[in-house]
Amino acid sequence: MSDSLYQVIVEDAPTGAFTEIVRAGRHVLTADEPQAVGGNDLGPGPYEYLLAALGTCTAMTIRMYARQKGWPLAKVTVRLNHARVHAEDCATCETREGKIDRMERVLSLEGPLDDAQRQRLLEIANKCPVHRTLMAEVTIPTRLLP
Repeated sequence: MSDSLYQVIVEDAPTGAFTEIVRAGRHVLTADEPQAVGGNDLGPGPYEYLLAALGTCTAMTIRMYARQKGWPLAKVTVRLNHARVHAEDCATCETREGKIDRMERVLSLEGPLDDAQRQRLLEIANKCPVHRTLMAEVTIPTRLLP
């Protein structure tokens, strides 16, 4: 295993068809699927966790930048949606066939910011590490333990 800043362990919960226990450091979370697809709806699903990772990273990155600049940012809210859409409906996508994942991110920045500050914070949102990971080539080597 390579050097890693983060380690997450996911194990089946003792009950539920899709319920998983997620251990991230000292934190214990639950993941599940909605009842409509056979889960118990005991926690967010995988895509909700993925959106949460993008949203929290975005908010933290914006907050850190505004703090460093001494800008009067009072509150950041990030709303996210995920959908599978036809590639042909995406004008800016390289993929032209099949479906692609589309994550929409809508930011609300509260505080007496001027237009230039607001625009810069929008640009900074795209520099959050999770955003950059999702936009980059990602490899996921997977192996079985003996």
